[in-house]
Amino acid sequence: MIRSTLAALSQTKFIYAGVGENLAMARRPGYLDTPKGRVALISVASTFPDAIIAGAQRPDMRGRPGIDPLRHSTTYTVTQETYDTLAKLKGPPSANMSEGGGDEDKDGSLRWAGAKYVVGKDIGMSTKANKRDLDELVAEVRNARQQADWVMVSIHAHEAASPAERGKPAQFTVEFAHAMIDAGADMMVAHGPHVLRGIEVYKGKPIFYSVGNFIFENDLVDLQPADNYEKTGLGDDAMPADYYTKRAKNDTIGFPADRKFWQSVVAEIVFNSDRSLKAVRLHPISMGFGQPRIKRGQPYPSPPAEADQVMKDLQELCQPFGTAVDALGPMAMIRLPWITIVASGG
Repeated sequence: MIRSTLAALSQTKFIYAGVGENLAMARRPGYLDTPKGRVALISVASTFPDAIIAGAQRPDMRGRPGIDPLRHSTTYTVTQETYDTLAKLKGPPSANMSEGGGDEDKDGSLRWAGAKYVVGKDIGMSTKANKRDLDELVAEVRNARQQADWVMVSIHAHEAASPAERGKPAQFTVEFAHAMIDAGADMMVAHGPHVLRGIEVYKGKPIFYSVGNFIFENDLVDLQPADNYEKTGLGDDAMPADYYTKRAKNDTIGFPADRKFWQSVVAEIVFNSDRSLKAVRLHPISMGFGQPRIKRGQPYPSPPAEADQVMKDLQELCQPFGTAVDALGPMAMIRLPWITIVASGG
């Protein structure tokens, strides 16, 4: 699949990044030459099945085709009672050779099922970017900084600060975004969680922690695998439309039932000739929330009422990053000490 995608891309004029014949090729930037300068794109993903990660080349073995990964670790803070229960469930070290080491690390933490558990007073979770991945991506940005006028970094990241906070990026995403700007990127754009997240201007550069959906027609896919029909209790005579109706319980749950999946913004970023940020204009878009399946999923300029909803959402999402939003009906302004981000609506 990856090789066929690369072959198809090679027949187009599209500039792409984030996938390649091996890890080095997946890490490298794509370059676009324009009348206003050369633009470098570095693309990465933190949400993926392990089987599609690109592998490094060796003298004795070819690398594996795949995507450019940013892995991360997760630490859960739990009560002593929960910790003890997890330790019992995990069992003795001999039964968990894949976890490595004994039941507990030297720091007293427990590693199990790909996560780390520690005892603490405040229940919660934290994440941290994989150091090797982060260092390699920093090196790619520094390289691109010398090879292009503008450097853009993109990340596909579903992960949130916690399961209950889908509108807040995971800690490792913020760590990654700051590292990219520090290395010389002019902007960082995240996507994947299907909803808007906050905007930060870090050291004079914009970071979009999620731009939400743009085209969202996942209920109009022509075919579905047998597993999906089985999971929803449908038989062999069921058709795709039956599956979509059953999955969303007649549009009462899931994507069709939540307006935030169907509202977003298109960002227009303007730089000065010295690469300093001049303006960020946000144009609210809608994709047909509440409309029949066949009429939703394609973007159009938000009508005034929906534009106001989008601006109110952004106001709340941007507050943790010190970004204040002044909503003015279908218009809004995000005010920062050194720049004004303008949002225009229907």
